[in-house]
Amino acid sequence: MKLAIIPGDGIGREVMEAELTVLDALCLDEERILFQIGYGKWERTKSAITDEDIAGIKECNCVLFGAITTPPDPDYRSVLVRLRKELDLYANIRPFTPLKTVKLPCAKTFDFVIVRENTEGMYSGIEELHKDAAYTTRIITRNGCQRIAERACSLAKERKKQITIVHKANVLKSDTLFRDICIDVAKKNGILYRETLVDTMAYEMILHPEKFDVIVTTNLFGDILSDEAAAIAGGLGLCPSANIGDHHALFEPIHGSAPDIAGKGIANPIAAILSLKMMLEWSGKIKEARSIESAIDSVLASRIKTHDLGGTYTTMEVAKAIAELVLDKNKN
Repeated sequence: MKLAIIPGDGIGREVMEAELTVLDALCLDEERILFQIGYGKWERTKSAITDEDIAGIKECNCVLFGAITTPPDPDYRSVLVRLRKELDLYANIRPFTPLKTVKLPCAKTFDFVIVRENTEGMYSGIEELHKDAAYTTRIITRNGCQRIAERACSLAKERKKQITIVHKANVLKSDTLFRDICIDVAKKNGILYRETLVDTMAYEMILHPEKFDVIVTTNLFGDILSDEAAAIAGGLGLCPSANIGDHHALFEPIHGSAPDIAGKGIANPIAAILSLKMMLEWSGKIKEARSIESAIDSVLASRIKTHDLGGTYTTMEVAKAIAELVLDKNKN
């Protein structure tokens, strides 16, 4: 397997080092190709990612991604938005299953996944900035709705055979299209569905997270709801994600580049390491993926934690502890 490595900016570089330390422990036969892209490259060259970078990444099977700084500069194009479009990574999959030994703000038991349309909506990239007004075009297409609904239904078939369709169809006509297509796809697949407004969903997710299993929604809504979900699952430092297309995939922690703590060695690497677990599952290496999950539970139970979880260990100390257990598990 040919693997593109994109550390990115800020703590992205630190959690990527941690992630690769765990990958090393698996002793797999993968080819790694490093791409230095992001805000740091933009500062040097005024180009965060080049056509040559895109071409090289397309030659890889999948991508491990750290984190990217996106500055408030009208000339800066989002690296992630471009990668999602260029690789046609139309499904953003974000699972929220609390780790066994992490103290949560929510007493409920829950296990749900947000399936977010990843290439259109408010992140279409079609924008105009004028002196007294700014415009962003929200694009919702039939094809985009159908394929994200199919992806959600496919995932639901492996779980409880039910989905929750999240929208704002009472206000946005484009969401009427999204809702109706998702309902049609669910019916065609024999999947039980319910629908809810996004503001209601934000409320219900906090009070009753146990009610949900597979949640399907549009790009911006999925982005916001998944950060909310991270809060009840223990924090951004624990939550992985996958960006899936028909031919490529990209795996990343859902947290940002956190420049305020970059270089201090205190970033939580678990979200990145769980993203590696998702990559292994995607590539069919189920045994290796399970060994990572088991190792993380054991390390946290041993109170080897970063500062955000109340511990005193560094990013790499946590990663090395996980890697040692992974190595032992895969020797047996």
